Amino acid sequence: MTQIISAIGFCNRTGRGDLTTLDASLREIADTGADACEIGIYGEEIVSGGRIIEDRMSRVTEIVGKYPFKKLSLHGQISSNFMDRQHLVLQKQVVRAMLEMANRLGAGILVHHSGSAQLAAGENGADLDKMERDALSEMADVAKGYGVRIVLENIFTTESGQYRQTPSQVAETVRAIGHDNVVALIDFSHAYIESTFKGLDFRDQLRAMAPVTGHLHVHDSFGRPYTMTKFFHPAEATALGIGDLHLPIGWGDIAWEEIFSELSFLPDTMLIMEIGAERFIDQQPACLARARALAELVNAR
Repeated sequence: MTQIISAIGFCNRTGRGDLTTLDASLREIADTGADACEIGIYGEEIVSGGRIIEDRMSRVTEIVGKYPFKKLSLHGQISSNFMDRQHLVLQKQVVRAMLEMANRLGAGILVHHSGSAQLAAGENGADLDKMERDALSEMADVAKGYGVRIVLENIFTTESGQYRQTPSQVAETVRAIGHDNVVALIDFSHAYIESTFKGLDFRDQLRAMAPVTGHLHVHDSFGRPYTMTKFFHPAEATALGIGDLHLPIGWGDIAWEEIFSELSFLPDTMLIMEIGAERFIDQQPACLARARALAELVNAR
């Protein structure tokens, strides 16, 4: 019987592009006993102008192959954006390369951020939605050839006048595409922040996404949009509880047990904790235990 949440782990520490951090960060995650890992492949300087650099790819394959994770996912470009009119061709080239990398590394998931743009004169959100859906449909066929799922992650509004889909609209995009190789990714903190910003019901937004969701990003926050952005140190944002904090489970006020007692997801969903390994590595064991308990709330039903 296929489990709903089938693997639990952490995102790795992203390096400076020289691959020195990759091995150490994967070892840290393996040492926790986690059975899954999400690699921030966007930071490792493997793709140049849409092309894979083969010697770098070989080194990454060797490093990753040392760790027997049950499941791997790759996090694509933070700046991936299929609502980017000017650079759409380039954006798709990079996603194609990353889908190939996922295949070569044995990663079944590529994380892709949902798009955003400033609306041009005479343009509306439906125009941008169509641009994104067309691009995702094209990439879904590529992903199918590699046996990889693209997981579309909900983000939050970052600037005035920005068009950005709500979590429930991200779910609508996945449904409209109707392809087995494109599913949703719930980032709970992102959904919380966007719901606060737009005056939406956070839990209703999660309910809309859950039935088409095959990947989870778990990290805590207080759901407060960035009403200030300048901090001397990241700990100051934590102290104030402002923004996308990537806190350990339980440090914010997300009602995790209530949410996981209510929601279910697609079979074979991965749960990845994005808790800021550079800052909170000491919190990983406790977070892993808490995440396993959350997964059991879903799998036991």
